[in-house]
Amino acid sequence: MADAAATTAGMTWLWPQGQPIAVVANNRAEPLEFRWRGHTHRVADITRHWRVDLDWWQGRVWRDYFKLSADSGLLVIVYRDLTENQWYLQRLYD
Repeated sequence: MADAAATTAGMTWLWPQGQPIAVVANNRAEPLEFRWRGHTHRVADITRHWRVDLDWWQGRVWRDYFKLSADSGLLVIVYRDLTENQWYLQRLYD
């Protein structure tokens, strides 16, 4: 799992800029499954959802975040960049 772009803090892997992932979402734009590093992970539970909308007057950061668990056992934070309509994995809890 070592990755030069990742930093660890305790048992957490963090990619500040996120790692691009492919996501299948429902009609409410909630992730149902995501593909990361060649593996598909089905969402078992979404434990938290929040929206960030910052700095619209400079360089807008507009994202929907989801803390979720997958059927594979992963606990992660993923987000959808609403300006690019692109999904990213930002944090992985070991």
